[in-house]
Amino acid sequence: MSAYDYDLIVLGGGSGGLAGAFRAAAHGARVALLEPGELGGTCVNVGCVPKKAMWLAADLAGKIGLASAMGFAVPATPAVEWKELVVHRQRYIADIHARYQQRLDETGVVRIPRRGRLLDAHTVQCEDGLRFSAGHILIATGAHPLRPTLPGAGLGLLSDDFFNLCAAPATVAVIGGGYIAVELSGLLQALGSRVSLLVRGERLLDRFDAELAAQLAENLRQQGVQLHFDCHVHALEQASAQVRVRGAESVDCGAFDAVFFATGRRPNSQRLGLEALGVEIGGKDEIKVDAFQTTALPSIHAVGDVAGKVGLTPVAIAAARKLMDRLYGGEAQARLDYDNIPSVVFSHPPLGAVGLGEEEARKRHAKVSVYHSRFRPMLQALADGPQRSLFKLVCAGEEERVVGIHLLGEGADEILQGFAVALKLGVTRRQLEETVAIHPTAAEEVVLMR
Repeated sequence: MSAYDYDLIVLGGGSGGLAGAFRAAAHGARVALLEPGELGGTCVNVGCVPKKAMWLAADLAGKIGLASAMGFAVPATPAVEWKELVVHRQRYIADIHARYQQRLDETGVVRIPRRGRLLDAHTVQCEDGLRFSAGHILIATGAHPLRPTLPGAGLGLLSDDFFNLCAAPATVAVIGGGYIAVELSGLLQALGSRVSLLVRGERLLDRFDAELAAQLAENLRQQGVQLHFDCHVHALEQASAQVRVRGAESVDCGAFDAVFFATGRRPNSQRLGLEALGVEIGGKDEIKVDAFQTTALPSIHAVGDVAGKVGLTPVAIAAARKLMDRLYGGEAQARLDYDNIPSVVFSHPPLGAVGLGEEEARKRHAKVSVYHSRFRPMLQALADGPQRSLFKLVCAGEEERVVGIHLLGEGADEILQGFAVALKLGVTRRQLEETVAIHPTAAEEVVLMR
């Protein structure tokens, strides 16, 4: 008989927590999952899934506009019934909740709908005083959007609040320049709002290649988004039924029906009892873990956004599975390789990247060669649309090993997955050249770049 109630207790029922629970159970572990809210965490409820549903709707709106330009009897500026769209979106999410619960039942994972905090390295106490013990504890509590500390900040909405909308606000300001700000701006503009994107820095998407970020900014302008760089927001003020944004020296940046903050996220590491146990918390509230997702206490682990590494759902899932393979599957060295993780910004069109950008590649490698393909997608050309695509390869060394693939254009999100495998395996530009292109497609540009 075990000295503990369970082999594993998981705090958090988001993507990372569920993946860890399911994988541990598959290895025969006795698992309890503590989650007071809906299963699926940020990704399923206020992140990837509902965002992609709205992105697909916005993409359809754009396609209908192109259809009108090509002679179809449809409106050039289609309107969407938001409430009906939300019904379809939430029905899809409810199905995901049901599938998660069914899988918990099938795998024998015990779901405890409570919030927990650690009393010691093996014991968790719930809000109502119930206590459970386990040989290992996995923290997968995710992160939350930040509200900046400035006068009137309470008048602004957070990115999560977007999913509470039942109609498109007539005018919107989005404050931020990262991927959430870009995605929100494109969605709202396509679905009926007039959007101003207020960016503190000189460019969008600091973590992505500068050339693609510049082309993305131009695409946003073509779609009607008003971009304002070097815009330092100092305060929000109530202006009748609107919210006024003030910049430096009280400069009036305009009044809007809604203002969204997309200024970053913070890990949910507070009030878990970690500091009292000697678990280190970083300067951005992240739980410090080693390469194997383990804290200073060998029985306490963390994955996903709360661990502060790469804030992507598939990363949390992969890291959790590797951890469980190590703890319960007999794979002593199992851990996630954080190099060359692909990611996509669901702008219109999407921007995807894997590997190094040009600037970073030149810092790391003595010889770097760069190849581009700039083109107008066929559908845009047929409809005489303004949207442009930009694909880019970054290669290193005499053998021109591909160290970065950067795609901005229709289908970039789908195209990148396969080429990410090739990059991970060490593909060279010569090998891409020797691959016969599929014509006519956007993907062929990756193997035809000169």
